[in-house]
Amino acid sequence: MKGDRVEIVVDSGAGVLTYEIEATRAGRRVEVSTSRGVIEVTEVTRSGAPVRSGRFMAERVVALVEHPAPLVATRGRRPARNQARLL
Repeated sequence: MKGDRVEIVVDSGAGVLTYEIEATRAGRRVEVSTSRGVIEVTEVTRSGAPVRSGRFMAERVVALVEHPAPLVATRGRRPARNQARLL
């Protein structure tokens, strides 16, 4: 979902580095996968095609924080034509 982001904090030996991967457009999502000591964070389209990705050694990752997109308030919005109105 647009606005979802993942923040990755990695130990570089001389301190920590912070990376962020965010779903930048509508219909995109951020996926996190772990296999064989590697953490991969990927922004993918609806069809599953990767847009951007980051790979990090699991031993070096200090923190991996997922930030969901903020909820959008629906007050004041008119319902769509095919959406039933509540009375």
